[in-house]
Amino acid sequence: MSGLIGINSDRIVLLLPVVISSQTLHITRSLYHMKKSIITALVLFTLTAFTLTGKTWKSDQAHSQLMFTATHMGISDVSGTFNDFKATLVAGKPDLSDATIEMTAKVASIDTRVEKRDEHLKSEDFLDEKKFPELNFKSTSIKPAGKNTFKLNGKLLLHGVTKPVALTLFYIGTIKNPMNEKLTAGYRVTGTISRKDFNIGVKFQAPLISDAIRIKADGEFQLE
Repeated sequence: MSGLIGINSDRIVLLLPVVISSQTLHITRSLYHMKKSIITALVLFTLTAFTLTGKTWKSDQAHSQLMFTATHMGISDVSGTFNDFKATLVAGKPDLSDATIEMTAKVASIDTRVEKRDEHLKSEDFLDEKKFPELNFKSTSIKPAGKNTFKLNGKLLLHGVTKPVALTLFYIGTIKNPMNEKLTAGYRVTGTISRKDFNIGVKFQAPLISDAIRIKADGEFQLE
């Protein structure tokens, strides 16, 4: 350095800015890459947290129903509803591939529009409401099966018996409810179960009452 000064004092003035500028550029680039890495990590963390955190949708009781239908004497259908039931859907992905659905219904709320028939269905001959007051369903998998259609597999606890069931889930659509500004999604579930599988009404064989019981549930689910 001293030699440079002795030869040409202006040279040190010319060299110093170049050296400082190079160091500054190196530090700036390092800070840029560090900032970029931090931002990338934060974005990945946010996306991961969003994916892993499921959104909870609860059924709107006033606009949902759980129905069942049996065939009487092989010539006519008789339908009923469970008026007291709740369903919850938890999903973190739009395609519902990680979704779980749970449903609980009170046997005491069964309604077929005929009081004596309702009481009979709640008796030991059929659902035995005093011993088994609730029925429960919990999904085990949901897989795409066409446009807005899914295969819904789960376990149904009914009349003290738990059995796997396969149902079909239809996605109707999603809108913002103008009454409360909540996102609301519409779904329909259909399927058929066997009375024999759950030991229900074993003294009343077909064709008096069909073994096959058709299920149809319509629900509006609001995002919590």
